Amino acid sequence: MTANTPDTGLFTLVPGRTPLLVNIPHAGTRLSPGLESRLTDAGRRLADTDWHVEKLYSFVTGMGAGLMVATHSRYVVDLNRDPGGRALYPGADNTELCPTSGFDAEPLYRDGARPDEAEVAARVAHYWQPYHDRLVAELEMIRRRHGFAILLDGHSIPSVVPRFFEGRLPDLNLGSNDGRSAAASLASAAEAVLAGATGFTSVHNGRFKGGYITRHYGRPEEGLHALQLELAQACYMDEARPEIWDAARAAPLTAVLQRLVVRLLGWTPRDG
Repeated sequence: MTANTPDTGLFTLVPGRTPLLVNIPHAGTRLSPGLESRLTDAGRRLADTDWHVEKLYSFVTGMGAGLMVATHSRYVVDLNRDPGGRALYPGADNTELCPTSGFDAEPLYRDGARPDEAEVAARVAHYWQPYHDRLVAELEMIRRRHGFAILLDGHSIPSVVPRFFEGRLPDLNLGSNDGRSAAASLASAAEAVLAGATGFTSVHNGRFKGGYITRHYGRPEEGLHALQLELAQACYMDEARPEIWDAARAAPLTAVLQRLVVRLLGWTPRDG
């Protein structure tokens, strides 16, 4: 990959030659200067990373799709949250724009070390905004070139997170913001691929309907179509040893993602 921000290294981007851009905002593990010393032992484990998602999608560049991957941890700032701090799921338990607790509800910061409003605003300006500026520019370039753009926002999460949902999460969680972020035919095509994946469970617009990126950039009436795919980590890795990448274990899921990308690349607005 080639970095498009060599001064800050906020992301890597391989531009594509098709209407599809795959975006991976939560796989990064870098921390901002001085942050590690302020984190608890739990925080320094970076447990809420979307482990290895960039590897799962690495094939897309060979198929002509673009691939954008954030380098910094969501503990610096969550690129998939509203920059004004508005809750993603009002009335439910949510992690913040600059998270102060993990998915296990354990504190991420040592006593007295949590970021204040001024620091949160500075992180938004330094990390969040440049990332989104480049994402916007890439989507607009794709739309001008092809007449439409498809954004697939790739995520993963442990299969069991009592803080957010009961029981085990389905393996493949497709979100289209209840049908508002992408053309119905595109969302249905993606849903069909996932529902037909042998050995995997799937759901469309279940617990995960799409985060800020999907909701904000998905404007099908303007030719911008966005989908989010949240993967249960147990279906491709050992959740007890998240740092370890096992390509053989992930191979069945990679094959599903390849079929999904083929289907997305074959879609056009003429499909309805």
